Amino acid sequence: MKAMKRSIKGISLSVMLATLFVFGCSPSEQESTPEIADSASSGGVLDPNDVAEALVVSTTHWINESPIGDDQGPVTTEMLTAKQSESSSGNWLQYGGDYSNNRHSPIEQLSAENIDQLKFEWGFPSGTLGQFAVSPLVYDGIMYLTTSYNRLIALDARTGEMYWRYDHQQPADLRLCCGPANRGASIHGDKIFMATLDSRILAFDRFSGAQLWDSEIIEYYRGFSATSAPLIVKDLAIIGVGGGEFGVRGFFDAYNINTGERVWRHYTVPAEGEPGYETWSGNSYETGGAPAWTIGTYDPELDLVYWTTGNPAPDWNGDARLGDNLFSDSVLAIDPNTGERVWYYQFTPHDVWDYDGNSHLFQADVVDNGETIKALVQANRNGFFYAIDRSNGEFIRATSYMEQLNWADSMEPNGRPVINPAAMPSEEPTMRVCPGALGGMNGSVAGSLNPQLGLAFIPVIESCQLMQKGISMFVEGNLFTGGLPIAVDAAPDEEGELPAYGHISAVDYNTGDIAWRYYDPQPMMAGTLSTAGGLVFTGSQTGHALGLNAETGDVVWRKRLGGGVRSQPIAYELDGDAYVAIASGNFQGIAAFAGGDISIPEGGQLYVFKIDN
Repeated sequence: MKAMKRSIKGISLSVMLATLFVFGCSPSEQESTPEIADSASSGGVLDPNDVAEALVVSTTHWINESPIGDDQGPVTTEMLTAKQSESSSGNWLQYGGDYSNNRHSPIEQLSAENIDQLKFEWGFPSGTLGQFAVSPLVYDGIMYLTTSYNRLIALDARTGEMYWRYDHQQPADLRLCCGPANRGASIHGDKIFMATLDSRILAFDRFSGAQLWDSEIIEYYRGFSATSAPLIVKDLAIIGVGGGEFGVRGFFDAYNINTGERVWRHYTVPAEGEPGYETWSGNSYETGGAPAWTIGTYDPELDLVYWTTGNPAPDWNGDARLGDNLFSDSVLAIDPNTGERVWYYQFTPHDVWDYDGNSHLFQADVVDNGETIKALVQANRNGFFYAIDRSNGEFIRATSYMEQLNWADSMEPNGRPVINPAAMPSEEPTMRVCPGALGGMNGSVAGSLNPQLGLAFIPVIESCQLMQKGISMFVEGNLFTGGLPIAVDAAPDEEGELPAYGHISAVDYNTGDIAWRYYDPQPMMAGTLSTAGGLVFTGSQTGHALGLNAETGDVVWRKRLGGGVRSQPIAYELDGDAYVAIASGNFQGIAAFAGGDISIPEGGQLYVFKIDN
């Protein structure tokens, strides 16, 4: 560790002296002076229990004071605007790789021909429980990593040496639906940005780790949280909130990256008299949900930001919110200069299955009837793979990417689903509804897209549920779900097997056809990474990192990581050597809900593999 400020408090004299002797640490190696507590009663004998009780580490922020990095300079807007294939492959500057959100690396040496040369290089622990869902950033030879519970860490991307670390101090009464995840940080200039579980957005100096500003998004105790990386557009950091299960009024904000001041806020549920208000019966819009908890994407040519929204509230009982419930389960096109909506498209009107529209958006050129259209494509949580004209929001097509889909019977020409009445939630449900509430592809993970092959690689949960309607009563800051799914596929069948399973599906995004599927015995709940060399990287719930042939789906590389994989793999290149980073670390509650393995312990670990030049 390079010249980091540290402090240790509350060490008894005998324990401190014994510790210095046992671990060989001289006083000059410890920059701050420890506080000395009362002398230990062990009579000079080192008692491990005394050590554990006496050593209290109160430090939560370790600052770097030494020069680091490869002198590449600040990250500019032009660098963020450049396509991944046109920028340095040594970097991974955005959650989705670049603004296309395609998570497609230009590194050609990550290929099926030399995948056997991809070996473990270094690792790093998260030190936390809950899903290690991160998509790391790499710039200037430095990796920026976030963990569950909002640790932010800077590492040497070549060796894993830690430069600085910040542990965000969380309140004891967080309002979380689905685990303490954070999916990554963002970068612009010499600043690193992170959103937090207690609904704040923070900025740090990327070299030292010193905090530059701290802005409250909204009071967390009202039901809000933030779990995704901010989207950097021009001089704005755009971040959305979670809270759909708490009856919040969803929104996403834009903050000035230099000052932390809020520039605009876009609500995803209309107020009285605003367009879309008429799609909510009574005053149900006041607790309408529609959270904006995943990261959006930006088209610099059209100057439009695209953001998705989640379920209306309450989730499984729509009796008090009759209507389509705009703008829940939708994609919104936003003018980033004003925060005003330009167009919208709704995937699941009047959602009563918790089919958030928040799953990963790709930008791709789609050929339709001989015409090339600038499109958004998405594997929606509701089981349909959509193509939407991103210039005007017009529906192009939607096809099922799942093997089990029965909540809707078909799709109307305008893209409105034709609902299966038997799939509606009830007090005593009997129909096994597919997909279950997790999807499909869940918004907590990211797919990838290879424009050369014309394929999108989608991680899929094949797990169905009974949808049970319940009583809905709103109390601010408390869960407001109006029912709950029953995870019938999490119970063994007559043969003792779990019905839930998963696959990676390669979807031809020009037609919606399935090119191939890789099957896994458990739901796929990790992101994917595509490479120009023709590989797809992902991970399994059983704790394996996987490399697939992008053209066939064949497994060409497999490594045991330990814990179930919930992260988003990335690739980068330094000194001509290619690296792949993937983190393991599951969240048992969600694994059980999906019908996955809950026997593997929690705890996060980052693994970095390398092919030498």
